[in-house]
Parts: sequence; C-alpha cells; structure tokens
Amino acid sequence: MKRFVEGEDRLQAALLPHCLDDYVTEDNPVRAIEAFIAELDLAILGFEGVVPETTGRPAYHPATLLKIYLYGYLNRVQSSRRLERETRRNVEVMWLTGRLSPDFKTIADFRKDNGPAIRATCKQFVLLCRQLDLFSGAIVAIDGSKFKAVNNTDKNFTPIRSSGGWNRSKPASIAICLASMPPTDRRVKLRRPKPFG
Repeated sequence: MKRFVEGEDRLQAALLPHCLDDYVTEDNPVRAIEAFIAELDLAILGFEGVVPETTGRPAYHPATLLKIYLYGYLNRVQSSRRLERETRRNVEVMWLTGRLSPDFKTIADFRKDNGPAIRATCKQFVLLCRQLDLFSGAIVAIDGSKFKAVNNTDKNFTPIRSSGGWNRSKPASIAICLASMPPTDRRVKLRRPKPFG
C-alpha cells in the first residue's frame, strides 16, 4: 500500500502533543461563537451560576454551556445527548469548550434553567448582526404549525374524486341516508344522562 496516502498509526505516540488550535481554521464559525460569548456579560443577561458556589463540586461555567448550546443551534444539533456526544468526538467543540465534556443532563438543565437568558443572548446576537449589516432586507416567514394528518381513503380527495367521480357515486347513498332519517328520529327519544352515584 505504498502508492496511497497513509494516516498515522493509532498507537504511535507523538513526541509533542497536538494543538487543538491547529485543527480549527481561522474562518471557522466556532471562533465567532467564542468571540461573541467572550464579550457578553452573562450576569446582566440573567444566567445562573456566573458566580461560583463556595461549597460543593465545581460547576461548569455558563459560558461553556452556552458555547455548546450555540454550536448545536448553528449546526442543527438539538438533542442534549447528541451535544454530549459532540463534545467527545468533534474537534471544533473540543476547541470551543477546552476539552470539557458535560453530561447530557447538565446541558438539558442549563437550557431549562436559563431560558430567558438564552433568549436575551439571541437578542444580543441579532442586534450585533444588524450592526454589522449581516442581515439583508428580505422578509422571511416560517410557519411552524403541526397538524395530525389522517390519509384514510374515505377522507382524502384526489383530483379524480374531486372532479366528478365522487359526485356520481355518493348522491345516491346520501339520498338513502336522508330518506331513512325521519323515521329513525321519531323512534329515538331524547333522554338525559343519569347522574353517577
């Protein structure tokens, strides 16, 4: 296999450790995340845990967890379990967090406990983008509605059914149904439901 480009042996020890900064290019978006969060005053924005507790196990700084959250937002990684996985295998996230790997529960609790502060951070980010003229003047509307769909053959309408095929077969059955209703209505007496007990 001398004619192919070969990688390093996985068991080969390096004389000098690799620098993570060498793996992250100068125009990488994680550098923008780092610079943006470094300029924020997290206490004013309302993040919990900016001032560390004097007792107990040391916590992760909110800036570190916010970096992970923003990285996931920019790269469409929403699950806290996937974000945890990214902190262990993605070199960009390792660079961003300084090789810290918070547990998925820590990431989820950070989102839950700091919702208003995260929204304030996003507002600051939008203001920064407007100041730098990164947004165009176009307006985009996104509808995030979700509806439960039932595609039963009796309830869907194809072009053939709506153009007249449906009209030929159903009027007869509708007429039969309407003709049978008055005798049925006379037989059914209106009854009030009995109370329980």
